[in-house]
Amino acid sequence: MNGAELLVKSLECENVDTVFGYPGVSICPFFDKLTDSKIHPVLVRHEVNAAHEANGYFRSSDKPGVCVSSSGPGATNLITGIATAFADSIPLIVITGQVKSEHIGSDLFQEADIVGACESFVKYSYLVKNAALIPKTVKEAFHIAMTGRKGPVLIDIPVDVLREEGFEFKYPENVNIRTYKPTLKGHSVQIKKIINELSKAQRPIIMVGGGVKLSFAKEEVLEFSRKYNIPFVSTLMGLGIGREDNPLYIGMVGNNGSKFANKAINEADCLIVAGARVADRAVKQPDLITKDKTLIHIDIDPAEIGKNAGPNIPVVGDLKEVFEELNGFEEDFDFSPWSNRINSYKMTREGLKESTNLYVDPKEFVYLLTKELKEESVIVTDVGQNQIYACSNFVSLGADFVTSGGFGCMGFSLPAAIGAKIGNPKKRILSLNGDGAFQMSMAELSTLKQEDLDIKIVIFNNKSLGMIKEYQHLKYNNNYTFNELNGLPYIDKIAEAYDIEYKECKSNKDLKDCIKWLLSSKYTCILELNVDRDAFTCMNL
Repeated sequence: MNGAELLVKSLECENVDTVFGYPGVSICPFFDKLTDSKIHPVLVRHEVNAAHEANGYFRSSDKPGVCVSSSGPGATNLITGIATAFADSIPLIVITGQVKSEHIGSDLFQEADIVGACESFVKYSYLVKNAALIPKTVKEAFHIAMTGRKGPVLIDIPVDVLREEGFEFKYPENVNIRTYKPTLKGHSVQIKKIINELSKAQRPIIMVGGGVKLSFAKEEVLEFSRKYNIPFVSTLMGLGIGREDNPLYIGMVGNNGSKFANKAINEADCLIVAGARVADRAVKQPDLITKDKTLIHIDIDPAEIGKNAGPNIPVVGDLKEVFEELNGFEEDFDFSPWSNRINSYKMTREGLKESTNLYVDPKEFVYLLTKELKEESVIVTDVGQNQIYACSNFVSLGADFVTSGGFGCMGFSLPAAIGAKIGNPKKRILSLNGDGAFQMSMAELSTLKQEDLDIKIVIFNNKSLGMIKEYQHLKYNNNYTFNELNGLPYIDKIAEAYDIEYKECKSNKDLKDCIKWLLSSKYTCILELNVDRDAFTCMNL
């Protein structure tokens, strides 16, 4: 075998069924050998979307996404997607071709030090200089990406190493990295302290973050909440864990969260933070969550505990294991007066409706849409006002919520939705975009059609960069600059060019019929919403 064959066989041993990528000279040996494999290559239209699609693939399949590109600009185009995954702790295996080993450092055509460029936002990176090391490298990369705090791992391979021949394939059975030993089991003394603290508390609450999803601990956390009758809230990345019909679920906290969820956090005397970073979008003033309350922080990454708020009880460990142990205690806590009290804070969303019928109210659209979604559905949002409308009005009746939370990357939704659909074809996937964000990745409509996927695409069209305009309204005295998009392109023409069904929703009176059309279509379709360019999310900027 040559190096490229070793690489393909190693991916097969990790049960990889899909890779997202774009070919180039330095990675062509890999694609050449991929033709003899059952691994399906998805040809993206821009390398950054290979990383976003791999990101979405993990979010729906729970299997690490694999993305591949060539050297130089192919590799550097991946960087934004890698950083997006790193910020949200998404496990990716990023494989890049490189110039010949002997030419590294000589500024050869399409050479880039991708290992150095990505150093600050990968969990680990490899520059493979010996083809014999490829199986071991792949085995370690998957282990590192999927254990501890998950994240992207980069494998950079020179083209001559991919072509190097004369190797027998032997894939390692185990991984033993002396310097990498993440703590999975929480310290039993610290876990016992949590139970002791709950015995003294009167108003406890749980804040669930994206780490609950990443550690596959959703059921254990929900059982803990149910067993001890403890209410819980979610961060942006934790949306989808709590269902609207669960009386213990209060809603999303943070700048864009519900007033009653934030009020519940403020009134609690014991806060259990599970798999959340206590970053600015969830907690604008971290000092407030330590005032007059006991803070318990549980996270797989010790670096996150105490970074923004000092906990009284820190617990380092895998959330699934920690909550399994917490659920093993037999304690009789009665928090029903507290849970009933804050459950009464919930308000209906009926008051969010706009009175005008000249435009579509995006808040009401998200509310009505998500009320129709069942367990097999995933909402994938982009970044900007569409993300705020979506997370603030998302009604979970079993549907999941996917977004770029930590990095806030525009152009994320459409490629991530493609990856999510490929990762789990049985799920209904909806991609929510602003007209600005959509233009950053609309070339992936070609990938979508080539892969024959069924994705429901929604475009909130206010003919401007709405979030920038809202920020200029709040902070720059309405000095609106560089935010007009002039109503181009014509979305109906784009849909026609890609042979995709299209419909425009012009006002609130058409909302229910348009949502019915969107969800009943058997094929990929685009629903364009006519949104007032002066409509603001009223987020706390």
